[in-house]
Amino acid sequence: MNIFNKVTLQGMKKSRTRTIVTVIGVILSAAMITAVATFGTSLLNFLVNGSIMKYGGWHVEFLDVDSSFVQERTHDDGVANTAAFENIGYATLDGGKSPEKPYLFIAGFSEEAFDTLPISLISGRLPENSGEILVPAHVAAKGGVKFAVGDKLSLAVGSRMDGNKNLGQHDPYISGSKPGKVKETLVPKAERTYTVVGICERPGFEEHSAPGYTLITKADAQDQADSFSIFVTLKNPRQVKAYESSTAGAGAYVFNDYVLRFMGVSDNKLFNTLLYTVGGILVAIIMVGSIFLIYNSFNISLNERTRQFGILSSVGATARQLRNSVLFEGLCIGAIGIPIGVMVGIGSIGLVIPIVAGNFGNILHSTVPLTLSVSVPAIVAAAAVSLVTILISAYIPARKAANTPVMESIRQTNEVKTESKAVKTSKLAQRIYGLEGTLALKNFKRNKKRYRSIVLSLTLSVVLFVSGSAFGTTLKRLSEQYVVDMDYDIIFATQDMDDSEMLPLYDKLKTADGVYESSYQAIFAYSCTVKASDFSDRYREYAGYTAPDETVHLPMDIQFIEDSEYLRFIKELGLSAEEYTGQDAKMIACAKQRVDKKDGPSEVLDMFASPSMTFSVAPKTNDKPLMEQGQSINITFVDTYPVDPPLKQSSEPEQNPCVFMVVAPYSLKEKFETSDTYADIGLGFLSKNPSQSVAEMEAMIQGAGITSAYTLYNVYEILEQYHSMTFVIDVFTYVFVIMISLIAVANVFNTISTNIRLRRRELAMLRSVGMSDRDFNKMMNFECIFYGMRTLLFGLPIAGIISWLIYEGLVTAEGMDNFDFVFPWGSMAISVFSVLFIVFITMLYAISKIKKENIIDALRDDMT
Repeated sequence: MNIFNKVTLQGMKKSRTRTIVTVIGVILSAAMITAVATFGTSLLNFLVNGSIMKYGGWHVEFLDVDSSFVQERTHDDGVANTAAFENIGYATLDGGKSPEKPYLFIAGFSEEAFDTLPISLISGRLPENSGEILVPAHVAAKGGVKFAVGDKLSLAVGSRMDGNKNLGQHDPYISGSKPGKVKETLVPKAERTYTVVGICERPGFEEHSAPGYTLITKADAQDQADSFSIFVTLKNPRQVKAYESSTAGAGAYVFNDYVLRFMGVSDNKLFNTLLYTVGGILVAIIMVGSIFLIYNSFNISLNERTRQFGILSSVGATARQLRNSVLFEGLCIGAIGIPIGVMVGIGSIGLVIPIVAGNFGNILHSTVPLTLSVSVPAIVAAAAVSLVTILISAYIPARKAANTPVMESIRQTNEVKTESKAVKTSKLAQRIYGLEGTLALKNFKRNKKRYRSIVLSLTLSVVLFVSGSAFGTTLKRLSEQYVVDMDYDIIFATQDMDDSEMLPLYDKLKTADGVYESSYQAIFAYSCTVKASDFSDRYREYAGYTAPDETVHLPMDIQFIEDSEYLRFIKELGLSAEEYTGQDAKMIACAKQRVDKKDGPSEVLDMFASPSMTFSVAPKTNDKPLMEQGQSINITFVDTYPVDPPLKQSSEPEQNPCVFMVVAPYSLKEKFETSDTYADIGLGFLSKNPSQSVAEMEAMIQGAGITSAYTLYNVYEILEQYHSMTFVIDVFTYVFVIMISLIAVANVFNTISTNIRLRRRELAMLRSVGMSDRDFNKMMNFECIFYGMRTLLFGLPIAGIISWLIYEGLVTAEGMDNFDFVFPWGSMAISVFSVLFIVFITMLYAISKIKKENIIDALRDDMT
C-alpha cells in the first residue's frame, strides 16, 4: 500500500462520523438499486409463469408442416421440448355470424400437445378418443352458434384452397370482396362425426385472424396425417428469432408473444420501451439522490484535506496521485457499503413480496404465486451501477482538488470567494432578523453551493412523498366512487330466457354460500310517440327540435322488477300504492339527458316539461317501432329508478347518454310481452364472499344445462382490484419514498454537521467576543429556518403541480365526471414538519459537538 492510500485511510478513521454516514448512504443506494432490480426480476418471472399457465410455455409455432419436419425439430440442438397436433381440416360453420371466421378447424391433439398447450375447461371433460371433441366457448359468443355437451356433430371436413394453394390457420379468410381477389373454396375430403364432450375457453394458440374456430379432438394413431402444427420450446428463448430464421424457410410461423414479451424478446416496441423506461427512471432517481449524498461527502472530505493536498503537492505529489487517493477512498467505502446494500436490498424485497403477493394475484387474476427471484446478472448490474455512482461522486471533487494551485490549497483562499455585495442584506431584513438572523443570512448567501445540495436533497424527498401520497389517495377515492355506483356484487345477464327457465335458476343461485340479498329483472326495448312540444325547453334546445308539432319516435326501456321491490320503491317516493299498482295503473319513469361540458361538470336535463304524461308505446325490433302492437300508458316522472339495469353487452360508447326508463312490477311483464319483444334478463346478488359465490354459481349454471348465452359478472372484482392496486402502490411508493428520504436525511446530516465543523474557528471567534449561548442558538436556529423555507419554497409548489398532474391523468384514464381534485394538505403538513425537524435535530447534534470544545483550542486550529 503506498503512502497516499495510508494517509487516506487515516483521514477516514479520523472523520469516523462522516465515513459512517457516507457508508450508510452507499448501503441505501445499493439497497434501493438492488431492490428495484430484484423486484423487477421477480415481477417478470411472475408474469412469465402466469402467461405460460394461460398460453403455454412454447416459444415458436410452425404451421402446416409435414411429419419429417416434425421429426427433425425434435432432434435440433437447443430445443428443450416439442409438441405437435394434426391439422385434420376445416368444416363450414352453419349459421355463423362472423363473416371473417366462417369455419370450424379440427385439431387432433397428441398426449404431448395436451400436456404442453393449456386448455381451460368450462364444462365437461377432455376428449379421450378420435370420436370425441372439445368446442371453444367463443363459437357461441362470436359466431352465434351454440353447442352443448352431448351434441352430435356431422362435419364435411376438408381443405381450404386458393386456386392450387392450400390455406391454413395463419391465412385469413379470403372473401373475394376485395378487387383482384378470388374467393377461396372449401374442398371436402371426408365425413366425420364427433360427440361434444366439453366446452373450453378460446385456445391461447389460436390467432385472432384465424378463419376457423379451433375444435380439439384426440389424434387417431391409425390415421396417417399429412399436415401438422408443431410448438417448439427452446433452451434459450433469446435465440428464438435466429432459430426461426434458420428453420422456417418459406413456411408460416407464430411467436408466443404473450410469454416472450416479458422476457424482453418480443417485437412489441411499446412494451419493451415501457419495461426498460420505468426501471431506468427509478434507477436514475436513486442515482441522482445518491450522487448528491456521496458527492457531498467527498467534497467535504476534500475541504478538510485541502491544505494536506497542498503540502503533498509542494513536495512532489502529482495530480494523478492526488486523484487516485480520493478514488481509493471511494473504493474503500464501496467495498464496505455495496455488499451490505445488496444483501439489504434482497432481504427487503424478500420481506415485501409475501405481503403484496396476494394482491398481485387479485390484480392480474393469476393463480401463479409471486415469489422472490434473484438474478445474478441483475445483482451484478446493481452493484456495478452503485460502484459507478460512487466513482462519479468521488471523481468530480478529486479532479477539482488535483487542479487547485498549491498556494491556494495551503492558504485555503479558494474556499469562499464572495464579493461584499453578494452577501449584502437589506435594512428591513436586519430589523426583522436582528444581528443573529443577519449573520445566519449572510452565511447562507456566502456558502450557496454547499447549501444548494442540502436544499435539493430535501426538495426531492418532499416532492416524492407528497406526489406518492397523492397517487395513492386519488386511487382510493376512485375505488370508493366505484363502490357507490354498484348495486350488486354479482350480476347474471342474459337475453331472451323464458321465465320457466330463469325463475328456477334464480331460486337456485340465491342459495349460493355468502349470498344475503338478491333480485331479478327484465328489460324490454320499446318506443314511444311524442310531440316536440312535450319536451322541456332545455331538452328541445339541446336536441335541436325546432318545430313544436314535430312527431318523434323516442326509444325507451321498460324495466320489470320484483313486485315487492316495486312496492318498496313506491313507498319511498311517497306515492299511493293503490294508484300505481294493478293492470291499468299509472307507471313510474325516469327521463334524463346528460350533457357533457368541456369547461365544467356535466349537466342533467329533464326531458319532459310536464311531471306526468300519457304515452302511446310499442315494442321495438331492429330499431323500428311496431306501432300496430302499441298501447297507451300513463307515466309519472321521478328523478331515479330503484335497480340498475344489467350490464350492457355492447362495448360501443353511447354518443348522447340518455336515460328513459319506465319502471313496472314484474306481474305486468306479460301485458307488454309479444313475440317480437327483445328482453334483457338480469339477476343481481349481494354476497359476503363474491369470489366464492361466483365459483359456486358457475357450477350451478353448468349443472342446470343452460343453453342461452349468458355472462356472470363478479362486479366486486373491480373493487378488489382497486383495493389490491392501491395497497401495492402504497407499499412500493412509501418504501421507495422512505429510502430516498433516508438518503436525503443522511445527506443533510453529513453536510450540515461537517459544515459546522469546518466553521468551528469562525463560531469560536463569535463566542470569544461575547456572543451568549442564547444568541448563538438563535443564530443557528435562523440558519435552520432558511434551510427549511428554501426547501419548502421549491418543494411544495412542485409537489402540488405533480399531484394535480397525477389526478388529471387518472381521472382522464377512468373517464370520471364530477370528481374534484383534493389538494394534498395532509402530506404537505407532514413534509413541512419533517423538513424542519430533520434540520433542527442535525443542527443540535453539530452544535453540541462544537460547544464541548475549548474556545482557545478552536481559535488556534489553523487546519479548518
